[in-house]
Amino acid sequence: MSSELWRLSAVDTAAAIRDRQHSCEEVVASHVERMRAVNPGLNAVTVDLGDEALQAARAADAALAAGDAIGALHGVPVTIKENIDVKGQPTPNGLPALANLVAPDDSPVVRNLQDAGAIIIGRTNTPEYSFRAFTDNPLRGLTLNPWDEAVSCGGSSGGAGASMAAGIGSIAHGNDIGGSLRFPAHQCGLATIRPTLGRVPSYNPSASEERPPLMTLMSVQGPITRTVADARLGLEVMSRSDPRDPWWVPAPLQGPALDAPIKVAMTTQDYGHGIDPEVRTSVQRAADILSNAGYLVEEVELPNVAETLDLWFNLLFTEFKELAEEAVRPLFSPTMNGVIDAYYARSELQDLGGYMRGLAQRNGLLRQWNLLHAEYPLVLTPTLLSPPLRVGDDERGHAAVHAVFQASMYVSAINLLGLPAAIAPIGMHGASPTSVQLIGRRYREDLCFDAAQAIENQVGVLAEQLWAREQS
Repeated sequence: MSSELWRLSAVDTAAAIRDRQHSCEEVVASHVERMRAVNPGLNAVTVDLGDEALQAARAADAALAAGDAIGALHGVPVTIKENIDVKGQPTPNGLPALANLVAPDDSPVVRNLQDAGAIIIGRTNTPEYSFRAFTDNPLRGLTLNPWDEAVSCGGSSGGAGASMAAGIGSIAHGNDIGGSLRFPAHQCGLATIRPTLGRVPSYNPSASEERPPLMTLMSVQGPITRTVADARLGLEVMSRSDPRDPWWVPAPLQGPALDAPIKVAMTTQDYGHGIDPEVRTSVQRAADILSNAGYLVEEVELPNVAETLDLWFNLLFTEFKELAEEAVRPLFSPTMNGVIDAYYARSELQDLGGYMRGLAQRNGLLRQWNLLHAEYPLVLTPTLLSPPLRVGDDERGHAAVHAVFQASMYVSAINLLGLPAAIAPIGMHGASPTSVQLIGRRYREDLCFDAAQAIENQVGVLAEQLWAREQS
């Protein structure tokens, strides 16, 4: 039985350790064994910390035996993406030139996880500069999707998604500036939450300078998990305060109860770019599940999502051109530079006045969403308008890159607004998992989780289907 402990959810793992049903060492050993069995075929975990994790597990068992106070994740195995700092380890962010950039201290997310008792068993892969929706780089190589190696595992937290679907770790850390938590969750059949700006503290002690305004407003840290309850637990731990992030907000994780029925605005609008029929069917299935769970779902026209995506491109790549281009483009591979060229072609770079007007325009768009959320606390959208992404879809020229982002407009546009958004697996699209997105009011991640849980209650945990297929 102990060799199968990797199958347990994070919630059940923490409870089993707390209740002395299983030791921390048994749990960690099971995950390390699983990692070493399946990771060679995936390349999801780039740094194996299994030996150190087993030592930490024995220390965690000793603390439990001594009656010491324990945290919510005592002995629970986790993975950390290779673009945030873990003290004493490199933070290469997919770049060979940064392979020896050793972190002087832990980032807030790492500190919060470890303070809660979590044990890091490995680091996970990310594309160069974490700036692609596909996880491949010249330092670590390509990460494969355990469902189908021809289907992308997503990015930039693709290593986190692939490892979580494969049963490596109970909670995977990831981050999201344009969909980097939600792409992998969608592609790998997992649950996640893109938290509200300020919910989870963020800072890299190894950074040579502060991030510019829009990147700060859009980038968030969060969990990728196999179940909604695990994502809720992961967010609870990750969101504890850290004085190094001046944007952190002490908002409660559970907001006031809303009068029933909670209204959900549903859309499958494609803004002229087309929507796959199976995607439309998936959104309708989610709407039916929510209706049966007591929500009031109504089809509604949203504030202009295509306009919001355009502004995301224009402002983000104006910042990149002005503040990062000179430093990082010489570090990129030809493939990555081709992707950046496609991003520029999709954007309208701004002068100072245009950039400032764009930030002001963001305020107006967010106001429209606030007004929408005043009536509809939740918004149900497709995750992608297209079938699941294939490996290399963004390496086939500018038009192909643009098609990826048009398909993912409901994902990337939300980052510009700083709103919380959960991914709920809804079933299969052919042989690959698929999902829907639930966008909530600011600091109401709890509403997103509640709706995602209602969907999971009917759909089940997709990773279990993957593991069953593995055994057949």
